Amino acid sequence: MKQESCCSNSNGKPKGKLNFWQGIFYGILPHSFCILFIIFSILGVSIATAFLKRFLLNYYFFPFLVFISFSFALLSAAVYLRRINSLNLEGIKRQSRYLTILFTTVIGVNLFLFLIIFPSLANLGYSQKLSSAILRQGELITKTIQVNIPCSGHAPLIIGEVEKIEGVVAVKYRFPNLFDVTFNSSKVTLSEILNLSLFSSFKAQEI
Repeated sequence: MKQESCCSNSNGKPKGKLNFWQGIFYGILPHSFCILFIIFSILGVSIATAFLKRFLLNYYFFPFLVFISFSFALLSAAVYLRRINSLNLEGIKRQSRYLTILFTTVIGVNLFLFLIIFPSLANLGYSQKLSSAILRQGELITKTIQVNIPCSGHAPLIIGEVEKIEGVVAVKYRFPNLFDVTFNSSKVTLSEILNLSLFSSFKAQEI
């Protein structure tokens, strides 16, 4: 009696739901540190955010995680195909639905986080900060800077660090790497903002 694969149904075809959840896992993996950083920032867990910040400040850390994510997905697919004796060109063709579900989900999750979730979270509370600052401080100026960040998940890190500067009242993120910095020019200059140590890791310039 042939043993049924844990990844397939009674017809020998991969379980769609399992492929889908695998794809979600591999899609989220590259952004895991960004997600945790945002969560801990919202919760105010400064020790955890300080720990994660050390990794996020490494520009090549994100590309490395992307590589790991797709490597795991490829390894998972290879293990499954070998288990059902389909680790060959014909087998890949037969299991095209499995591979399509897996890698489409991985790419889709990355795009969803990259284009929608992270930009939305980065600008959470921006309007309230700006309105409050206008009432308290009166005339403010806004300058746009371009920051060389590897992905939109780093936007909350940039915003959080820039807003710590005295005189900066609010920062708005615009995809893919633009930040509108609103500040009181009597307290801080744009040059001083661009001299922030953070920008030694992520190059920034006015546009």
